[in-house]
Amino acid sequence: MAEQTIKDEKPLFGRPWIFIRGVPAMKFLPPEGPLEVAFAGRSNVGKSSLINALVGQKGLARTSNTPGRTQELNYFVPDGFSGEGADLPPMALVDMPGYGYAEAPKEQVDAWTKLVFDYLRGRSTLKRVYVLIDSRHGIKKNDDEVLSLLDKAAVSYQIVLTKTDKIKPAGLPKLMADTAEKIRKRPAAYPGILATSSEKSEGLDELRQAIGLTVGIAA
Repeated sequence: MAEQTIKDEKPLFGRPWIFIRGVPAMKFLPPEGPLEVAFAGRSNVGKSSLINALVGQKGLARTSNTPGRTQELNYFVPDGFSGEGADLPPMALVDMPGYGYAEAPKEQVDAWTKLVFDYLRGRSTLKRVYVLIDSRHGIKKNDDEVLSLLDKAAVSYQIVLTKTDKIKPAGLPKLMADTAEKIRKRPAAYPGILATSSEKSEGLDELRQAIGLTVGIAA
């Protein structure tokens, strides 16, 4: 019991994380238990880099210059829990398949879309989706389509701007204001916009705190 207390007192992002499962179809999902937050975004938005920066482990989520590499729901949890009985991790991060990759075969895109929507609609432990938007491009048409999918599934989501080191600092406040206005009337959108740079380690503490508040655990 004392060991469990010590484990639970460690901050959520103050311990190593591990990859536990890639899910190509709903039947392979782990049993519902720990709360989940998921990360969605266009291919090459910097999703894997952000997850690695968030947990402070360079090689946890696979990064690639090839768009569309993440084709499954990839599950990551804090290390140090057996997963048996009551010894479950406090939460899981879920890396969702990237979207907007025009060169992917249509059947593959359709399969990703079905997997993602089935997961969003049917996962009671999913607390929030963090939708990553490249700060150089803002919300594009296929981002809008995904936001509508999240609204339809009634899943809470929050916008996270990535690669903010690639734009002029003076342009960031306007981008954040414009983005907030674009989602203002969307029913499932959380109003706060987060700005991050994996390369410069900017905005990571704010994202960790947001996740901690979402799942009710000290980040």
